[in-house]
Amino acid sequence: MHVDHQVSFELLAEEGGARRGRLRTAHGLIDTPAFMPVGTQATVKALTPQEVHDLGAQVLLANTYHLALRPGAERIARLGGLHRFMGWDRAILTDSGGFQVFSLDHLVKVSDDGAIFRSHLDGSEQRFTPESVMAIQCNLGSDIAMVFDQPVSWPATAETTRAAMERTHLWAARCLAAEAAPGQLRFAIVQGGFDDDLRRESAEVLVQQPFDGFGVGGLSLGEPKSVTYRLLSLQTAILPRDRPRYLMGVGTPGDLIEAVARGVDM
Repeated sequence: MHVDHQVSFELLAEEGGARRGRLRTAHGLIDTPAFMPVGTQATVKALTPQEVHDLGAQVLLANTYHLALRPGAERIARLGGLHRFMGWDRAILTDSGGFQVFSLDHLVKVSDDGAIFRSHLDGSEQRFTPESVMAIQCNLGSDIAMVFDQPVSWPATAETTRAAMERTHLWAARCLAAEAAPGQLRFAIVQGGFDDDLRRESAEVLVQQPFDGFGVGGLSLGEPKSVTYRLLSLQTAILPRDRPRYLMGVGTPGDLIEAVARGVDM
């Protein structure tokens, strides 16, 4: 069971929509706004952990889907956890794998219970549920664990978008009730596709639950940049000021500037 606690996020300054803050994790401080280098499979390609450290990174991103399939979360746990496995002593955020699962498209079957899909490695049948995804992240021992969510790609019908959003809300509550690793923070993921009203509804629903931070998911999936920035502004205006905000799947220099200007922290 997740124990509600006071998140160590300190908002230090604001100017316009931009913010400067500091997030305390089990493996050190993250000064925000922060860029997270991507170490999907427990390594940042072409760089050693020491080189990433020397560049000033305070947090890395790894992926639950890929690590669960290979080498396996239980194996990583037996080897001392993800930090020891990858030789990184600072913070780690693990994405839930929701985007990867649903990007498999014809290989996935989704219901309110979870998702059944075929591994891209060997075609074996796999099953992800909110509980199993959080258990994987518990075994990995990441500092920040993302909930299991269902994004939609551009364009999407209103019916498809609402169904995915409501399922994301259902799964978020189940993720929050699951076991957590010691000191592990839980971030919800707001969805709502490309509809202003659904984006607003998703944020308003999820901020009522005691999450430690909030991801903005389902953007940069084919929509025009003007739509991305409009929806991002809409949701950051609703998200709590005293919780960190993570814009998922975005990382070009221009996007970073636009996101920070709209109140994104990570």
